[in-house]
Amino acid sequence: MLPHTPAPPFDAAEDAGWADLLSPVRRRLIASAGVAVGGLAAASTASAAPNTTEPGRPGFRPIVPPPAQGHSPWGQDTAAEATPRPGSVRPGESPLPSRPRAYTDIKSYHAHIYFDEDSYQKAALLRRWAAERFPVELGNWNLEPRGPHVTPSFYFGFSNDLLPVLVPWLQLNSLGLTILIHPNTGDGRADHLYYALWVNRAQPVNAYNWPAPKPGQTEALEEVFPNVVPTVPLET
Repeated sequence: MLPHTPAPPFDAAEDAGWADLLSPVRRRLIASAGVAVGGLAAASTASAAPNTTEPGRPGFRPIVPPPAQGHSPWGQDTAAEATPRPGSVRPGESPLPSRPRAYTDIKSYHAHIYFDEDSYQKAALLRRWAAERFPVELGNWNLEPRGPHVTPSFYFGFSNDLLPVLVPWLQLNSLGLTILIHPNTGDGRADHLYYALWVNRAQPVNAYNWPAPKPGQTEALEEVFPNVVPTVPLET
C-alpha cells in the first residue's frame, strides 16, 4: 500500500490563475452574466417595492381576476341543501339478513375488460389470449358505453369451475387494464355494484338506477354458453 500523501492546501489565487489561462473567455462571460442578473434583480426589486399591497410580504401584489358576471346554473343555495339518502345503498339492507347467502346462488361469472383509445391494443391482445386458452362466452366489442359500463369494453362469461384459474390468470395478464369480474345471481344490480371483484383499479359502474328484484323474486338469469374452443395450452 502506498503511503498517504496529504492534499496540497487550496490556493484561491492560483486556482483563479489557472482558470484564466484555460478559459479566459468563459470566465468573462460568467462575470458579465452575473452583473446582468444582478442588475435585473435590482430593477425588479425597485419596481415591485411601490406596489406592496399585502402586509408582511413586501413586493408582493396578488393577481386577482375580475369576478365572473352572471349566475351559477345550480343556483345560489346549494350549500344549504339537505343530504339526500339513496333509495338503497346495499342489497337487502333493511332488514338485515338473518343468515349468510349460499355461495351456490352464483351460477356463472362475467369479466368486463375496460379500455380507451390509448389502450385498445392491449385489450385486443388480452381478448385474443383469453379466447385461445379458455372455453368462454366471448362477447363483441362495445366501443361506446353500454348498459352500466361507462367506458368502452368487451366481456367474456365463464363457468364457476374456471374461477380459481381465470382470476389469477387475469391478475397476471391484465396488461394494466381495469377489469370487473362479477357473478350472475339473478340480481344484476347487486352483481355489478356489491358482489364485484376488481383487477387493478375500480371505476364507476352506472347501475344505481337498475331496478332491484322484489323480495322473493329474481331476474331472468344470464346463462353462459361458451362460443370459443381453446387452441393454445394454458401456461403452467
